[in-house]
Amino acid sequence: MTALADALHDAGGAAAPAAATAHLRGLLLTALRHGSGELTHKRSGYDAPVEIAIGQDGEQLLAATPAPATLRADPEQAAERAWLLVAAVVGALVELAEPGPPADAAALALTAGDLDGFLVVALPAPVQDAAALDELVPLAFDEHASGIDRLRATARAVPGGLLAGTGLREPMGAGHPLRIAEAVARLDGRPADPRSVEEHEEAVYALLHAGRDRRVSPHEDPDPAMRVARRILQRLNGMGKWGGYHTDFAHLARGFAGNDRQLAQDVGEALLVDGLLDEKPSVGQRHVFLNPRRAADIHGLIERGVAPSGLKLPKG
Repeated sequence: MTALADALHDAGGAAAPAAATAHLRGLLLTALRHGSGELTHKRSGYDAPVEIAIGQDGEQLLAATPAPATLRADPEQAAERAWLLVAAVVGALVELAEPGPPADAAALALTAGDLDGFLVVALPAPVQDAAALDELVPLAFDEHASGIDRLRATARAVPGGLLAGTGLREPMGAGHPLRIAEAVARLDGRPADPRSVEEHEEAVYALLHAGRDRRVSPHEDPDPAMRVARRILQRLNGMGKWGGYHTDFAHLARGFAGNDRQLAQDVGEALLVDGLLDEKPSVGQRHVFLNPRRAADIHGLIERGVAPSGLKLPKG
């Protein structure tokens, strides 16, 4: 048991009275600060678990996480384990709220806010009994977080008023990882499991970016290698592959046909050499992701076709 868990037990869990809010919020912020520090270590939560708080305020479920609130606007800076923890929280919210598959991108409803510098995520949900939340919150979270490597974490059901007033807004960008996590979860995937995200990638990309690709010019670039490079980067950006999410190197050729498939593999190697892509070793596979430190170069290449001076692409 932790200080937060003990205090929630004594106060009545998700049904704790408003009079307990100030005390519980102080303990929650202490727990989030502990979790934030733990997520910087190679093994997180083994002395005391990383704690998440989930509560219901009116017709929405809210969850406080130890990730930085700036993730709503800047997903490129999230470390992998911190992001996967947030993805598990999104999966738990979807499991608890049961919104069903989204008809289109406009149906995605996740919002994000700021609790003293920590990320809060929220999803509309039918009102649920406090006792049910006490039972279901830790189960739903564990279902999605249990597979995250070297992480011991748990979720606490809290009174919704504890998480109110956090300035909830939509995540910035059509391909924000929060939107991807919601879409994957609502398609019965597991957003904290990279393999599940890969399995749902085609459906999620089509959902998020229907009608968008033609509004930028990668497809019309006259240089074959440049066109392929821009399309690869555009797709990775569109699926939020900035480190928290990554992809099998072999999948860079996805969507290309004929000779362009081999060209895509060669271009991928060039993007790695230049450092626009970074590599994450994986068992039996090469996984790659967009290098956050090169975000300006990546966006310049995607949006304007401006190649970094050191990029040496193969001849198409």
